Amino acid sequence: MTDHPVTLPTERAAGCPFDPAAGLGRLREEQPLRRMTYPDGHVGWLATGYPEVRAILADPRFSSRYELLHLPFPGSPEGPLPPAPPGDMTGMDAPEHTRFRRLLMGRFTVRRMRLLAERVEEITAERLDSMERQGPGVDLVPVFAQPIPALMICELLGVPYADQETFQRQAATLMSMDVPMEERGAAMTGLMEYMHALVLGKRAEPTDDLLSDLAQDSDLTVEELTGLGAFLLAAGLDTTANMLAHGTFALLSNPAQAAALRAEPEPAGQAVEELMRYLSIAHTTVKAALEDVELAGQVIGAGESVTLALDAANRDPRRFDDPDALDLHRAATGHLAFGHGIHQCLGQQLARVEMTVALPALLTRFPTLRLAVDPKDVPLRTDMNIYGVHSLPVAWDEA
Repeated sequence: MTDHPVTLPTERAAGCPFDPAAGLGRLREEQPLRRMTYPDGHVGWLATGYPEVRAILADPRFSSRYELLHLPFPGSPEGPLPPAPPGDMTGMDAPEHTRFRRLLMGRFTVRRMRLLAERVEEITAERLDSMERQGPGVDLVPVFAQPIPALMICELLGVPYADQETFQRQAATLMSMDVPMEERGAAMTGLMEYMHALVLGKRAEPTDDLLSDLAQDSDLTVEELTGLGAFLLAAGLDTTANMLAHGTFALLSNPAQAAALRAEPEPAGQAVEELMRYLSIAHTTVKAALEDVELAGQVIGAGESVTLALDAANRDPRRFDDPDALDLHRAATGHLAFGHGIHQCLGQQLARVEMTVALPALLTRFPTLRLAVDPKDVPLRTDMNIYGVHSLPVAWDEA
């Protein structure tokens, strides 16, 4: 073991668009919890091993409050971050986080999300019909991957889909790691102003949707409803869209796996779990120790930040056999792609429904689907908090 601090590897190896940043695997094998220097000079920790990352995610002695965190990415702002705005569950700890999660848990149950499957099937069929009309070559991101989750989260929340171009752009700005803080602040302000007006309208004239339910049946303030609505909208747009696009990229790059999914499109749940594990597009998160914590033979001091490399943890051979291979027959349960503990993704069941419907339907409708460019020319979202592709040109043979 070594106490020499490292910096967070962020560059991905050329020709390996589905693997974690080069160097993370080596660091995991050397020492799965080790000292790390942050861009602002803070010396904290980097966790790359599955048991270490999972333990930290589940431990209430680690905080998610933004103002306590140091960010690990190059270009991160120096000085304390502002606290999470009202309703932003990502930056909350219990008991405040518990209050919001309890309000939403009954509305995001497995049963309720499965009831939405019929609507997901309708939307997916509409997008596939549109692709066929436009074909035989399209960019899969705007015609398929983005509209399906966007339509679903808009219908669920009661947000006009006609406004999606505006809030898609704002959400993309917020997810970017290299956009100046001023631009990210302006995007947040724009999204909050949009949601504030929508919440006021729901309070005055409720409709049949989640925001109206919360506006009528909870004790949340307008500010809390606004922040919560913006949080749910942004989360529902970006992550699943990138899983649909990047998952398709991975399948087209692994023809045997794509053939396996075509051969057994029902059920696709196991395949989706493996794609989530293998890609781990929500790749990095940060926690701060509230007190001294002993873990893996180390003592994480109170106030120290710990960067959790979820993608490296999901490739840990101590947890998954042959972890760098995509194997849709693998039982990938227990992966950390949706997080773990109290901050585990609230919308994971909706995301699962969308992916288990959309991916097999795409491959079945277009059995000759293929990349329309060289794989090395697919533009990757290496500049974003949520990894994936900026575009995915595809083609197929006309019937």
